[in-house]
Amino acid sequence: MIYRNFKDKKLSALGMGCMRLPLIDGNEAMIDEAATAELFDYAMAHGINYYDTAWGYHVGNSETVTGKMLQKYPRDSFYLASKFPGYDLANMGKVEEIFEEQLKKCGVEYFDFYLIHNVCELNIDAYLDPQYGTYDYLMKQKENGRIRHLGFSVHGNLETTKRFLDAYGKDMEFCQIQLNWLDWEFQNARGKMELLKEWGIPVWVMEPVRGGKLINLPKPHMDALQAVAPPRSSAEWAFRFLQGFEDVVVTLSGMTTLAQMQENIRIYETDAPLPEAERTSLLHVAKEMTSAGTVPCTACRYCTTYCPQELNIPRLLELYNEQSYSGKNFLVEMGISTLPEDKRPAACIGCRSCEAVCPQNIKISEVLADFAEKLK
Repeated sequence: MIYRNFKDKKLSALGMGCMRLPLIDGNEAMIDEAATAELFDYAMAHGINYYDTAWGYHVGNSETVTGKMLQKYPRDSFYLASKFPGYDLANMGKVEEIFEEQLKKCGVEYFDFYLIHNVCELNIDAYLDPQYGTYDYLMKQKENGRIRHLGFSVHGNLETTKRFLDAYGKDMEFCQIQLNWLDWEFQNARGKMELLKEWGIPVWVMEPVRGGKLINLPKPHMDALQAVAPPRSSAEWAFRFLQGFEDVVVTLSGMTTLAQMQENIRIYETDAPLPEAERTSLLHVAKEMTSAGTVPCTACRYCTTYCPQELNIPRLLELYNEQSYSGKNFLVEMGISTLPEDKRPAACIGCRSCEAVCPQNIKISEVLADFAEKLK
C-alpha cells in the first residue's frame, strides 16, 4: 500500500468510502454486514487505514455499521472520518445534537477527520451564517480533541468554494473534491485544485470513477486508450491519473465487492502516475465523451453583460452540460433549486443579444429553451 504524509500521520493513499457498502435485496438501508465485514477485514489486512462515512449514507446506517466493523481493531490502527450533514438545511442549528449522536453511532470518543459536508450553492449562506453556530461548535470540538483534523467537502462551483475559503479557509486542514479524469475539465476540478494549492490545503478525492461511470467505458474509447499504453483496466486508468497529483493525499473508493477492493489495492501497491503522453490521451477521450450534446462555454461572461433578464448564462450552460452528459442528477437539481424562478432557463426571452457577443457562437437561446423543456 502506498502511504501519503499528512502532518504527523501516514495515510493510506487508497481510502475506503462507506457510501456503497454491500446491500441485502438492493435495499439502500439494509447493509449486508457479513459481506461488509469481509471487505473491512481485507482492507485492514492489506494496509487501508482511512475509512470515510457520513450521517446520511445508507439512510443513516453507514456510521453505525462502519463503527461496528472497526470495533475489533485497536483505535490507533485506523483513521475514521465523518461529516456534518449541511446538505440538508433542516440540520442547520443541530450541529451539537448530530455530532454527539455520530460519536455514539460510530462507537468512538473522537473523529480523526471531520468534514463540513457538501458545501454548495444550496447551503453556503447557511454555512456562513453565525446564527447556526456550525463553525464555532466544530472548532470547539477540535480544540478539545474530539475532532483531530477539520476539513470540508465541496460539490459547489468555484465561486462558492472561494466564498467558503475566504470565511473559514485559514482553519481548514484538508478539502474533499470530486476529481477524476472526466471532471478535470468538465466540472472544472482543475480550477478547484489550483485554488486549494493557493491556500496550501491538501486534497482528498471523492468520485474517482464517477460513481462507476468510468469503469465500463464505451469500446471505441477503451480501444483508443489501450492503443497508447500497456493493457490496463479502466479502474487503473482512473487511479493512475490521480496518482499524478502531488497534492492528493487520500483517494476514496466506494468498494462494494471484494473483487473491486482486490483490484484497487493491487493498483495502490505501486505508485505509477501516467506518463504525460498517456495522460494527454486520457484527457482527449474525456473531451470526446463530454462533447456530444454539450456546448463549449468558456465562461468568458460576455453574454451576461447583454442579457436583459440578467441571467447567469455560464452557470446555466454548465448545468445544461452536466444534464446532457449525466441526466438529471443531484448536481443539476441542486444547482437549479438555488436559482429564483426568474433566473432559471425558462426566463430566457429569446432575444439573442447574448449570441451576438458569444465568441464560441453558441446558440444560447436555443440551448436554454431545450434546458427548460428537459427540466419540466
